Amino acid sequence: MSVQLKRAYDPLGNDGYRVLVDRLWPRGIPKEELQADEWLREVAPSDDLRKDFHKGRLSWGEFRRGYLGELKQQRDRLRPLAERASRETVTLLFSAKDRERNNAVVLRQYLAMLG
Repeated sequence: MSVQLKRAYDPLGNDGYRVLVDRLWPRGIPKEELQADEWLREVAPSDDLRKDFHKGRLSWGEFRRGYLGELKQQRDRLRPLAERASRETVTLLFSAKDRERNNAVVLRQYLAMLG
């Protein structure tokens, strides 16, 4: 399975199929410039979960557990993406500054479990 992670603000590269996985569009980036093949806003963390994590009311572990719980409800929607990642490179685009603790990291782990 080939799933890469990339900030939406990073330059284009050999990204394969590009999927924006945030609920909100990245600030300051026109849609044509991002060149996302798909926007899966419905599989992004819920607003409450996202806000609680960003405000420091949830630890990384608590956020991760909560988001994995939400992703389990999206299994059927995510299965085609996991299957695509088994055939070609998929790049999950996110806008968070923290490259190691964000929803795309958790989503990549979940896709690996599906694949």
